[in-house]
Amino acid sequence: MLQGYPGGGYCEDVPADDSPTTDAQTAPEEAAPRVLRITYVPGVTPGKWIRRWEERMPNIPLQAFMVDDGAQLGGLRDGSAEMGFVRLPVEREGLSLIPLYEEQPVVVAPKGHEISVFEEVALADLDQESFLDVAALGGPEASLQVVAAGAGLVILPMSVARHFNVKDTVVRRLTGAGGTGIALAWPTDATDEVLEEFIGIVRGRTAQSSRQPSAQPTTVKKEPKPDRRGTGTKKGPKVAQRYAPNPDKGRGRGSRKKGKR
Repeated sequence: MLQGYPGGGYCEDVPADDSPTTDAQTAPEEAAPRVLRITYVPGVTPGKWIRRWEERMPNIPLQAFMVDDGAQLGGLRDGSAEMGFVRLPVEREGLSLIPLYEEQPVVVAPKGHEISVFEEVALADLDQESFLDVAALGGPEASLQVVAAGAGLVILPMSVARHFNVKDTVVRRLTGAGGTGIALAWPTDATDEVLEEFIGIVRGRTAQSSRQPSAQPTTVKKEPKPDRRGTGTKKGPKVAQRYAPNPDKGRGRGSRKKGKR
């Protein structure tokens, strides 16, 4: 499943006839404008980070797409996405990861189940229940439909259960179960200033932070100052002049002999 995020931009449609024209043959090939493409799994809400990106980097469009958990690394591996909000654990080989937060696990049961009278449930108290395999059923949405039909229970992150919000189900906090986490991931060898800028936004750095690439001062090469001394002949270096020793130097007052009047 691939969905476009409402805040993201989209590329224009390319005409079906891609035969080169005369202008295309003669005009020099221009580099395509930079676009930052990210993916995110259900339950993640990247809207606040996208809005900050659009405020700080209006010249680089950002496109965001929701993908199923089973395909969360596909875009990063094949190059169709540069960064992704992934649900841990994942295979980390070749990826850089920044863990962001932990998710609260919940148990989802059909409406009217006995867990509905509690605010939270311990996993040990559900040892007699039948749990469904979310991945085998095709993902969270499909498995929640099966739960609503009364076929069993599932354990999901709270954000995922709220995202799909299937009718005829009841959701309760679950204790004693291993949680999941959300991380920002990207191919290690693809790190550049654009990715560093988005990383800083996700981590909460301000636009004036010294660690943000966009906040780095631009070094301008100074032009040499013009010669304002004119175009006349340049004078050579001064040479120290030698003077005859002063015979009176070092003598006290009145030391010179007076002549006869």
